[in-house]
Amino acid sequence: MDQAAPAAVHAEGIVKRFGPTVALDGVRLTVHAGESHALVGRNGAGKSTLVSVLTGLHSPDEGQVTFGGEPAPAYGDTTAWQSKVACVYQKSMVVPDLTVAENLFLNNYGLEGSGSRFISWRGLRKRAQDLLAGYGVDVDPGVRAKDLPVEQRQFVEIARALSFGARLIILDEPTAQLDARGIERLFDKLRELQGQGVAFLFISHHLQEVYELCTTVTVYRDARHVLTAPVAELSKTELVTAMTGESAGTAAAWHAAHNTAPDESVEPVLRTEGLALEGEFEPIDLAVRPGEVLGVAGGAASGNTALGEILVGMRKATSGRISMRGATVKPGSVPHALDAGIGYIPEDRHLQGLVMQRSVAENATLTVADQLGPWGTVLPSRTREFARSMIDSLDIKTTGPEQPVSGLSGGNQQKVVVARALARGPSALVAVRPTAGVDVKSKDSLLGVVRTVADEGSAAVIISDELDDLRVCDRVLALFHGRVVATFGSGWSDQELVAAMEGVGERE
Repeated sequence: MDQAAPAAVHAEGIVKRFGPTVALDGVRLTVHAGESHALVGRNGAGKSTLVSVLTGLHSPDEGQVTFGGEPAPAYGDTTAWQSKVACVYQKSMVVPDLTVAENLFLNNYGLEGSGSRFISWRGLRKRAQDLLAGYGVDVDPGVRAKDLPVEQRQFVEIARALSFGARLIILDEPTAQLDARGIERLFDKLRELQGQGVAFLFISHHLQEVYELCTTVTVYRDARHVLTAPVAELSKTELVTAMTGESAGTAAAWHAAHNTAPDESVEPVLRTEGLALEGEFEPIDLAVRPGEVLGVAGGAASGNTALGEILVGMRKATSGRISMRGATVKPGSVPHALDAGIGYIPEDRHLQGLVMQRSVAENATLTVADQLGPWGTVLPSRTREFARSMIDSLDIKTTGPEQPVSGLSGGNQQKVVVARALARGPSALVAVRPTAGVDVKSKDSLLGVVRTVADEGSAAVIISDELDDLRVCDRVLALFHGRVVATFGSGWSDQELVAAMEGVGERE
């Protein structure tokens, strides 16, 4: 990385206003060629607005942006912007039903210099194969994008960006849907491309990944630049303090100070006996007691997500039994699971958790519509009243119950999902990766809610491969390829749990 050469991107004094709201207040950022540079901050810090400025979607009110020492293209010149920068978003932008080759050359199918009005599909696949090979991406250009693993879809998006000449790639929460091995493969590819001079701006709420991949970190808070420093010179505590403006304190730390083991003589709230799903996981026996948070750790191929979906009735087990306080729960039935007292925080709030164009109130009350009016009616006044109580109890930052959830930050959207899960007062709460894609402060708040549910006498299950999610748990089961390979009480080490999740050794 040549610090003397012009920066891949340099932004100085950037101000952006939306009406009375100052979204960016004189911020700066410099990313050098061949560098992975992290941009971190709480939701609302200004990260997304900066990305929109750096990619030409918005023009700054003040300040300037340069790429390789040259002024940024004119606002609206899409082709010129594509030759400078691209963003790979958390939600994949590839067209799922098109092939890799078709995605790579979308709107650019013609063969250069051929003069033909027709598409040569063979020529298109050859161009795609050459492009992918040039960047070391091992993907079949004839495969439909929807059939690719998540990280390979990201590789396709990166290759497409590089084909336009872009040398700065912005990665927005790229690991949110990846397991540990997928993250490792992605990081290996990013390091390889860095060696070719490609610069990456890495936006993530997973601070451990910042330390693994990046050499420099920039922190924004409340629309302002707080610091830029070498990652190696900042401890995690110092980084969190810079992001939040206060001393770091987590739900995990609180739990460590207040942890009391659940009484094993008490009848379990949630129990499974011989629960199995062919092709996903072998028979599992669980018992979660009042006041207990059970963690189920494992990567994408471990079967832990399938286990969560079976517990809440979204899928039907091949064999086994689920019971709530001794009563059998009808398999494969979401309504029966709700009636039995099981609440659910799904893995993907966009696909499974929210109706994005509907209001906060409508989303928060989806599971209690039968309680919002007489004779099957839903009274708007009662809906708003119920929603306001959830907004207050969960500290959801919103203009009011009528605001569409699409206008909320990621952390507040997730709080609406949690509100819906808690609306019926569940006896058992099942949360799958509950803090995916939210900021540090929101993570602490959300995990605190799960912990509070248990502390008030219910049971909770957290299914995740994120270590910070699992720190609030009283016990953690590690799954590897569908089998429980280790059980840990509180006080486990990162190395022990990660080793178990990766199938290195077994411990019961």
